[in-house]
Amino acid sequence: MGGCFSRDVKGTGGRKFIGVVDGRTVYEDDFVDDEEEVAYELKEGDRGAKIRLRGSSDYVSMFKQQGKKGVNQDAMTVWENFTGEKDMFFCGVFDGHGPLGHRVARRVRDKLPQKLSAVIESSSRKISGLGINGDSIDVAERKPGDDVSMDMAASQDDDYGDNILPSLWEANYMRSFKEMDGDLANDTIDCYCSGTTAVTLVKKGQHLIIANLGDSRAVLCKRGQKNQLVPMQLTVDLKPNVASEAERIRICKGRVFAMDQEPDVFRVWMPEENCPGLAMARAFGDFCLKDFGLISVPEISYRMISPDDEFIVLATDGIWDALSNDQVVKIVASAKRRSLAAKLLVAHASLAWRTRFPGCKLDDCAVVCLFFKDPPPETRGTTPASSRIKDIRKSLSGKSKKPRKADLPQPAESVVDKDTEEWNALDGVNRVNSLVNVPQQSSNLSHPKTDEEPESIKVAHQ
Repeated sequence: MGGCFSRDVKGTGGRKFIGVVDGRTVYEDDFVDDEEEVAYELKEGDRGAKIRLRGSSDYVSMFKQQGKKGVNQDAMTVWENFTGEKDMFFCGVFDGHGPLGHRVARRVRDKLPQKLSAVIESSSRKISGLGINGDSIDVAERKPGDDVSMDMAASQDDDYGDNILPSLWEANYMRSFKEMDGDLANDTIDCYCSGTTAVTLVKKGQHLIIANLGDSRAVLCKRGQKNQLVPMQLTVDLKPNVASEAERIRICKGRVFAMDQEPDVFRVWMPEENCPGLAMARAFGDFCLKDFGLISVPEISYRMISPDDEFIVLATDGIWDALSNDQVVKIVASAKRRSLAAKLLVAHASLAWRTRFPGCKLDDCAVVCLFFKDPPPETRGTTPASSRIKDIRKSLSGKSKKPRKADLPQPAESVVDKDTEEWNALDGVNRVNSLVNVPQQSSNLSHPKTDEEPESIKVAHQ
């Protein structure tokens, strides 16, 4: 990837400059958000939380772009003042797959934070009933920058303070994820061969709790001893070729193998049928595989934010398949304004896709950047809202006419995101998360029939 920088450009006809990606000038109107989310930029959630599906704030930059496979199946959300507490954030990114993956991702995006908030409130009432002071946070014995598994953290609950008990947070997350998957099983959306990943976090003060399901990823940026940017991957890509995941699937009679035309992409298959070919080992939905090793149990970890920590990036695999962790943190840190960070990252990923996967369709991309430190005084509270948002808000209040769709800026190759649009998963098999029904040429499938099948997998150890 080439260098990336930001500067003011004259003679652009009023277009808002974002940056330069490998010599190509990128403007804000090169991107178009989903119309649903334009009108839904900010609303109030449970207990006064502010729900954001797009845009930016002093501490958040978020953006998603539709790929070339059909309907955009990525979703994202940020809840500021989560559970009604100041300086508490919930962030989530969701990558849908299968024929109705876009609807599943949006359902989880909307319902999972509500469930977690309700579970936290319920557990807080139980703590209060036991006479524990939930307002006290004593972390004197916990070193900032510590990044530990929940098992280790749970054995040292006393170090974290009453309101940040890792074991309690793990229980809250586990319960909300279980309830979410249970709701999908009875939903009007057909989730038999459709589902979604979820990488989420809750930030409360200097405490960071991360829950991951699937192959989306969370990467933190910190400063090294020489003030250099250092990426820290806080989640494991839970793909079928991870040793522990493959073993669980094998025990449950599921199969894991790759097709000849994409030997580096391992998938989960039903015992007797060559479907659905899911490229992850954990997900919401996908109930055709829930009896054969696919689970909706998240991996949860805790970190106390240190003064060296700068920001964290949550993103779907459309970003991570194209860019390295190191490239991602450098691109985000190079943004002239925080509000531009997510769009700049998507611009780089889009170009990298064309270079790395020339025969593949561009994947959807969704990015949430959460910055830990206060913004510079000159930029604080000055994040501009787009004219589209202002016009829509005026139209809702009756102060002006609703903008016509033709008046909204559209890129040359934009694709309208509609539930009725055909999902083109099989137009080019490569880089698809779920095949559902694979091509009929069974000779293209390389799947051993012996009990040693999992041992033939190229295992990625945690």
